[in-house]
Amino acid sequence: MSAEKVNLGAELAIRSLIERAPLASSLAQAFKAEGFQLALVGGPVRDAILGRLGNDLDFTTDAHPHQTKKILKSWADNTWDTGILFGTVAGKRGDTTVEVTTYRTEKYDEGSRNPDVEFGETIEGDLSRRDFTVNSMALELTGKEPEFIDPYGGLDDLVKKVLRTPVSAAQSFSDDPLRMMRAARFASQLNFEIDPEVFTAMSTMTSRISIISAERIRDEFIKMLMSENPRIGITALVDSGLAEMVLPEIPKLRLEIDEHHHHKDVYEHSITVLEQAIAQEERLGGPNLVIRLAALLHDIGKPKTRNLIEGGGVSFHHHEIVGARLSKARMKALRFDNETIDAVETLVALHLRFHGYGDGEWTDSAVRRYVRDAGDLLTHLHVLTRADCTTRNAKKAERLARTYDSLEERIAKLAEEEELSRIRPDLDGAQVMKLLGISPSADVGKALDFLMELRMEHGPLGEERATEELLQWWKARRHP
Repeated sequence: MSAEKVNLGAELAIRSLIERAPLASSLAQAFKAEGFQLALVGGPVRDAILGRLGNDLDFTTDAHPHQTKKILKSWADNTWDTGILFGTVAGKRGDTTVEVTTYRTEKYDEGSRNPDVEFGETIEGDLSRRDFTVNSMALELTGKEPEFIDPYGGLDDLVKKVLRTPVSAAQSFSDDPLRMMRAARFASQLNFEIDPEVFTAMSTMTSRISIISAERIRDEFIKMLMSENPRIGITALVDSGLAEMVLPEIPKLRLEIDEHHHHKDVYEHSITVLEQAIAQEERLGGPNLVIRLAALLHDIGKPKTRNLIEGGGVSFHHHEIVGARLSKARMKALRFDNETIDAVETLVALHLRFHGYGDGEWTDSAVRRYVRDAGDLLTHLHVLTRADCTTRNAKKAERLARTYDSLEERIAKLAEEEELSRIRPDLDGAQVMKLLGISPSADVGKALDFLMELRMEHGPLGEERATEELLQWWKARRHP
């Protein structure tokens, strides 16, 4: 790399660091005072050059972890050492969080999920073990002047927008197979291309990802999905074959198009739905993991429900129910939390509900049930249903949008009249037991279910009519 480029990289990084992270220099002085080196490293250097440095800073040092811990305790407001076995000690001062890691090398044994960590002696050796060249740059802060260190051409690759590995991709991915997932993630986050050698290694080493824990795979997948352009990463996972290992339901959406039974590409449709859902996320307050997962997974039940129709065409009856079950199973396997799993399962199960009511002939009862079944996810369901319209037929798209507009208007009108968000039977359990002269039992639950069905069908009944209906129902049950 030319000296001019090195100087440019250093200048950009230093300027950004001074403007966005003034505490870094004081931390460097604390290490220097104890005779140690300290360098900003990895993603923060990359982001500093790109002008988007945040408040989470990564450093590397020749100090060993216990020495780092001692220095950080005198500098930070608070510290924690949960990663000390891997050479990392963290601290926070003001709004800035720092992680300081001792120079190290690490690799995975063939059957291990955890790296073997050895501390290194030079920053160049430490940089060689990092995932990509754009993350293998450092800014040494304890010399007379900050020194930009870029032994593997990270700045060039940053300019070219390409992801390469500092050592051979095969060695890098063998040392830490999760880096294959990171390639897809960074491609999405940075809008970079994956170098052909890197992609070839991803494609030929897919089975190596099996040693990585589900939790680590999940975290990388979430970062990719929550990026500005998840299509890039998802496509990389599918094209490389990695998706077959970590999210096999997605490549299965690439259904073969039968010569006599044409249908749209469900994979492409799903990515488009994801992008259209992202475009509506302001309704949900910003980037939203639940809606992105639901959009990506909403049609994964189609391969299992695919049936060819005699004379041409294809059907996917009940794919929403099958898809909800598959979504739940996959997310459990990836160790998602129960709240997220339940939300995505509900949305996938409900994503076709709107289309079951024709061109807007919605009864009040149907509207109430739609709201009740969606619950707190009603706005998510609005976003998903609208995003699920990917037709190129402008008139059809306009008609569907108008129909859904009318549904939302109906919901708003009924909500104002009936407090739809709090639909309850007109009588509670205590009233039911008193009226029917019964103790807590299954009959109380059946009575409340009956009253809820009346509420759904007819709207608020009032206590008097609800009592009359309940007594008639009870009499019919007792004396059919």
